[in-house]
Amino acid sequence: MLRLLASGCARGPGPGVGARPVAELCHPGLRQSRQASDAPRNQPPSPELVARSVGVCSMMRLPVQTSPEGLDAAFIGVPLDTGTSNRPGARFGPRRIREESVMLRTVNPSTGALPFQSLMVADLGDVNVNLYNLQDSCRRIQEAYEKIVAAGCIPLTLGGDHTITYPILQAMAKKHGPVGLLHVDAHTDTTDKALGEQLYHGAPFRRCVDEGLLDCKRVAQIGIRGYSTTLDPYRYNRSQGFRVVLAEDCWMKSLVPLMAEIRQQMGGKPIYISFDIDALDPAYAPGTGTPEIAGLTPSQALEIIRGCQGLNVVGCDLVEVSPPYDLSGNTALLAANLLFEMLCALPKVTTV
Repeated sequence: MLRLLASGCARGPGPGVGARPVAELCHPGLRQSRQASDAPRNQPPSPELVARSVGVCSMMRLPVQTSPEGLDAAFIGVPLDTGTSNRPGARFGPRRIREESVMLRTVNPSTGALPFQSLMVADLGDVNVNLYNLQDSCRRIQEAYEKIVAAGCIPLTLGGDHTITYPILQAMAKKHGPVGLLHVDAHTDTTDKALGEQLYHGAPFRRCVDEGLLDCKRVAQIGIRGYSTTLDPYRYNRSQGFRVVLAEDCWMKSLVPLMAEIRQQMGGKPIYISFDIDALDPAYAPGTGTPEIAGLTPSQALEIIRGCQGLNVVGCDLVEVSPPYDLSGNTALLAANLLFEMLCALPKVTTV
């Protein structure tokens, strides 16, 4: 039976919280979920009132809840990296992203977004993945996310390697049907197989196409780059109807015009955002498993996510943060900021 586990990171002074398998997603001993109408919405504590080094290590120090019931959106960790092809360590991504998220605040002055005045948000802990069995981990992830989306809660996922997006999209399609996809990455992740295996972080979107999980005319891939074994490495993607935007077509320019085109492509139907941190140049995000030179900048990443405001976003993820390759924590800090921007771009968030 699936269970979600509470995170216990270095910043939190409290004791770790155990978990036991039950029928619901649970954190024994932690606060139960509640309907948003019963009480004021959850608010991250202000650093003016509570020191950043104080508190349990949850995303933005939000309450860690047992269930998605009553939540409009939630942060969920998926600490899995057994699908990686190069440098491991993404299993530690959710914990470090949460740790660095203490620098975030509640309002986005640049966009006018007021997410915590608009939505009931909490941290649902981590999916209890099986590090010794990738297929079983995918099953656990799919089942966990089916419960989350069935409750009307929009998941914002802290990865984990990119394999995790495949079972998440299986759960999304069960509720929404085939979804549009905004995929920001250095790699297309549509390889059919590697070493004879069809399930790994280089193949999630190939599996999604095989299973009809994507509305392929509403798929855009941005930041794609790197060397290849063929002269036409994007033939498969374009043959499926994907829009592929190479990193070199983004160099030295604003991506605001591009995002206007993407919004028109996506329309009003459900869209999922999947952001691999290696889309960014490794000068900004060295803590990742398969870095590629000459990538996007953090300001372009902000333009991409902010350009999703007004779209019917039904879920998001930020994957492939590998903390052992960036001891400064800056890659995880960047990831935490991008996840907050995704929260700010959700459909029900009030902007002023």
